Amino acid sequence: MGQYKTPGVYIVEKSAFPNSVVEVATAVPAFIGYTEKANNKGKTLLNKAWRISSMSEFISFFGGPPKTKYQISEAAAAATTTKKGKDGADTAPAAAAVESDFASGSKEYILELQGARYFLYHSMMLFFQNGGGACYVISVGSYADGGIDKPKLSAGIDILLKEQEPTMVVIPDAMSLAEPDCIALQQAALSHCGQVMKNRFAILDVFDGYKEAQDSGCIEKFRNDLGTNSLDFAAAYYPWLNTSIVQTGDLSFANIANADKLQELLKAEVDGSELEDKKKTEINGKVAEIGVTPKTATMSTDEDLHKILTAVCPLYKSIIESIKLKLNLLPPSAGMAGVYTMVDNSRGVWKAPANVSLNAVVSPAVEITNAQQEDLNVTTAGKSINAIRTFIGEGTLVWGARTLDGNSLDWRYINVRRTMIMLEESIKLATKAYVFEPNVSSTWVTIKSMISNFLTSIWKRGGLAGATPEDAFGVFVGLGETMTPQDILDGMLKVTVLVALSRPAEFIEITFQQQMQKS
Repeated sequence: MGQYKTPGVYIVEKSAFPNSVVEVATAVPAFIGYTEKANNKGKTLLNKAWRISSMSEFISFFGGPPKTKYQISEAAAAATTTKKGKDGADTAPAAAAVESDFASGSKEYILELQGARYFLYHSMMLFFQNGGGACYVISVGSYADGGIDKPKLSAGIDILLKEQEPTMVVIPDAMSLAEPDCIALQQAALSHCGQVMKNRFAILDVFDGYKEAQDSGCIEKFRNDLGTNSLDFAAAYYPWLNTSIVQTGDLSFANIANADKLQELLKAEVDGSELEDKKKTEINGKVAEIGVTPKTATMSTDEDLHKILTAVCPLYKSIIESIKLKLNLLPPSAGMAGVYTMVDNSRGVWKAPANVSLNAVVSPAVEITNAQQEDLNVTTAGKSINAIRTFIGEGTLVWGARTLDGNSLDWRYINVRRTMIMLEESIKLATKAYVFEPNVSSTWVTIKSMISNFLTSIWKRGGLAGATPEDAFGVFVGLGETMTPQDILDGMLKVTVLVALSRPAEFIEITFQQQMQKS
């Protein structure tokens, strides 16, 4: 209180309780990528972090899905001739056969992607399908840009420096870059999370993660190239996912780049069928309408034409199904961000985001066995990669809960790192109120009480391990305990917080042994 100078009665109110620590949000991912548009009522949102909470908001601000196109090409015939080695034995063919997407008559065909594959829109759908909520979106460009640029995505990471709320970083469009650029972008995300901000967690995808690890070497390349910095601030998941995000009704002949080739194949199918000539003429008339603009009064709309062709042309339906399968192959990072959000909201950030089923997922792109997961989960390099696996009667489950720093006893598990981030940020923000307060015992007691009350509430909810609060945490502050007289002269107020974080039961061992018959 100030010094009184005028006679009178003065009221003094004293606070009975210390400030409280408010738990910060733990599941607010930031998605970086390309969108159809980026504006809010005429104001551009390009290269801005914009908060949304639903897919409808995303569409409102950032537009719809990309118009991904595929070109129909005849599959290259595999080399069938073999060469004789020096010992007279046959050597392997020079090239492996290309897996076809569909067949027409005696020929095999493939669907080749034209332009860049933009993952963000469908990844956002996967995020919200798996429990996602509030998040930030940073649009670094539009589909009209004609390609995905690594510097633009890197600049999107830098935009997050100004944002306090995001707790996760997800960049699905990184999978469309060349592999060296993808790795460099992932390293930038690791640096942002673990070295610059130190309060965020990156969810990474494995480049070419839809391929078999043994054949493609994608896991080995990922581990070799990623480096060793800030691995405890990130987790990676393998393999990619076959989802049900894209439906047949979302596609049409507009997704085929060479409509003339499509018409040729469909006409050949109709002409070779056993339909009546009148029916053949009618169907071929509809086939001829593909890609025609503007439409005449007698022509069907594109939507109706798509439905008609799907009903009467088995080949057309097969081609659309093949395109749907390709577009439904998505990297798992966005779906895992949704899982993190769902687990945080239902159980708490201290619950490992594992042994949880994934929604809108048909199957993993690669089936993983127990033996194959051993190298993913535990490796001498320490870069653990979490498996996504299918179990009979249970569906597709997340079957791993490790950070990339898998050999660290401190930061091996995702929930341990993310819980510590939450505790640090919550206590840091609450303690800012005491900056420049007198560095005396009353301030120390207040801070200690404030932190202890917060940690007690976390312990009661199961976030800390211990039968009693004393076993679960300890808060220490004071002269002779955490500070020296010189620290006080230097303006230092040091607080030490010890916490016993709960770790997941990753391996459950049940021992069976026979005993003697007793009756």
